[in-house]
Amino acid sequence: MSTYRPNIKTWPFVLLALVGILFIYDAGVVQETAAPEIISETLLLPNQNTPSMQNKKIHVVQEGENLSLIFEKYQVSLNNTYKIFRKDESNEVKNILPNDRLEFLSINGKLQEIHIHKGPLLSYHIALSPEITIKRIDKKPELINSFKTGVIDSSFYLAGLKNDIPESVIMDLAYIFGWDIDFVFDIRVGDRFKILYEIPFVNGQQIENGSILFAEFYNQNNRYTAIRYKGKKKKWEYFNEFGGSLEKAFLRAPLDFAYVSSHFNPNRRHPILNTIRAHNGVDYAAKRGTPIRSTGEGVIQSVGWKSGYGRTIVIRHGGEITTLYAHLEKYHPGISKGLKISQGQTIGYVGDSGLATAPHLHYEFRIGDKRTDPLKVALPSASPLDQSKMKQFVVLKNNYIEITDQILSKDPNEKLFR
Repeated sequence: MSTYRPNIKTWPFVLLALVGILFIYDAGVVQETAAPEIISETLLLPNQNTPSMQNKKIHVVQEGENLSLIFEKYQVSLNNTYKIFRKDESNEVKNILPNDRLEFLSINGKLQEIHIHKGPLLSYHIALSPEITIKRIDKKPELINSFKTGVIDSSFYLAGLKNDIPESVIMDLAYIFGWDIDFVFDIRVGDRFKILYEIPFVNGQQIENGSILFAEFYNQNNRYTAIRYKGKKKKWEYFNEFGGSLEKAFLRAPLDFAYVSSHFNPNRRHPILNTIRAHNGVDYAAKRGTPIRSTGEGVIQSVGWKSGYGRTIVIRHGGEITTLYAHLEKYHPGISKGLKISQGQTIGYVGDSGLATAPHLHYEFRIGDKRTDPLKVALPSASPLDQSKMKQFVVLKNNYIEITDQILSKDPNEKLFR
């Protein structure tokens, strides 16, 4: 009996047939053993309408602009403008200032909201739909404390700048201690100071230099301390370490930084007239245009040209006291007879009007008809801190001292304060 042996050329067809038989068999088994699975899923299809188009226009207020004109420019309807102004009963929204920022938000070309930013801490959000609403937004800054020291080798102002102290803080320090120290006449090389002040931040950005919390000034072997605390009417004031007010009825000097070019002298020879003529005040040499501040609170008694004094301002204070400011270049805008003036308020600018050889301020301090040396007159202090607040004040003072001592231990000027 003969046996069939496939030719080598037919082997591929044989193998292909076997694979086909196996595949058909396997598929049948699966159909018999695996039950069908039905998956049901609900899909949320995206809205097929045209997507909303948002648009924001920004306007920075310029000098002389008002809210009505700006609203008209950005197509706020007269009806909406009227409703906004009617709801703004206190005029907080309406009273805009240069550099205030306005944002107009529209959706699909229709104005929806107006945001008015009045600085980094205050803004107003005005919604126009479905009805006019005004919401005030107050931001609270994050306060970070900064500590600086300085040693004077030429002037207080330059010492502050040298130690990276902001100019506004330098001026504040001079003002705080200005009742006891004449920063023109009393400063000496080697005088030193330390300051703890706060820096406010909003959204990680510094918005200003902040206020001095605690400071010490060493002047001619005398130590002066200033601690910020809320005094009368919950107003921030500065007190010494014993709770005595640093504020006095008058500042020592009407200029922050200058130098005394001529002292009080009843027998001085006049530089222009060349005759013996009493010099009944103090001359402060300073650059033309340097701001002049009132040394005390009072009322403008006279403003105008006064013979050799040139452009002059006289301020009447309490207790028959008047102060005189002469040789001005010009008056501060708004200064007029009868105007009430605050202590430290700018009233004019240094010049050389009248009989003057160079720009300077002539300053006089009078009690009745008697002229007194401004550098030597005793200045009465304001009321001390109320005794009911002393316990909390001492706690705050000790806290500031502890903080500054810890930071001072890492300061290069540490040895000068020990």
